[in-house]
Amino acid sequence: MKLQRIEQLSHMLAGKRVVLANGCFDILHVGHLRYLEAARRMGDVLVVAINSDKSVRMIKDAGRPIMNEDERVALVSALACVDYVVLFDEPDVNRILDVLRPSIHAKGADYTEETVPERQKVLAYGGNVRIAGDPKDHSTRDIIRKILESAQE
Repeated sequence: MKLQRIEQLSHMLAGKRVVLANGCFDILHVGHLRYLEAARRMGDVLVVAINSDKSVRMIKDAGRPIMNEDERVALVSALACVDYVVLFDEPDVNRILDVLRPSIHAKGADYTEETVPERQKVLAYGGNVRIAGDPKDHSTRDIIRKILESAQE
C-alpha cells in the first residue's frame, strides 16, 4: 500500500534522496502525470502529499473536491512514478516538510523556484526547491469549466 503516515515514512526513507510533490489532484489529468513523472526523476523516492477533503475545502472553490480523498489517493497511488502517498489536513505542506525534510520539494510549472511558498523552510534545513513538469496548460478548474459549458449546449 502506498498510503503511509508521514511519521513512518521519515524513518523508512532515511539516507535516500527523497522528492516531495504535493497537490489536490482533484481531477487527475496529463499535467499532473507529467509533473509527478518529472519530480520522480529528481531523486530516489517520490512522496506525493495529497490535500485531504478538509484541506481542499479550505483552499479551493465551492463544490470542491469533486473526487473524495480516497478516490484521489487510489488514482495517484496507481501511478508507476509514485512511491508513497500521504494525506494532509492543513492548507499547506509545512508540517510534512518539518517531519520528512525531503532533499527536494518539487512544485509544478505554475511556480518559479523563487515563488514556491515553502521555499524558505526548505532552504533552511538544507533542501532544494525545483520546478517539475510541463508548462501550466492543464488545470482541474479548466476541465470543470469545459464540462459545464458543454452541458449547457
